[in-house]
Amino acid sequence: MTDDSLDKAFAALADPVRRAIVARLSRGPATLGELAEPFDITLQAVSKHITVLEAAGLVWRTRDAQRRPVHLDAAALERLTSWIDRYRLEAEARYRQLDALLAAPQQTARNE
Repeated sequence: MTDDSLDKAFAALADPVRRAIVARLSRGPATLGELAEPFDITLQAVSKHITVLEAAGLVWRTRDAQRRPVHLDAAALERLTSWIDRYRLEAEARYRQLDALLAAPQQTARNE
């Protein structure tokens, strides 16, 4: 995942409305109207949020007769999760090393 695509994805997810849309889409595709229901904003505003999510590569739209359902790109979320996990695992390894170093003097004192 490139820095640019990471920047776009995290910027898109920085907005609470867009996070709520992603959460809703995790349950399955939805139309613009269905996505707009829980919000006190216009359909145009929801459409703009979806456009931002599309530009970030997190969702896409299809055409089904008159319907234009929005779909979540689970693979894009997996790439974000993998990026985060890499750094989380590195940090956890450093904390385990620190814990071992801090525990070593205590072990030595107990053995004396």
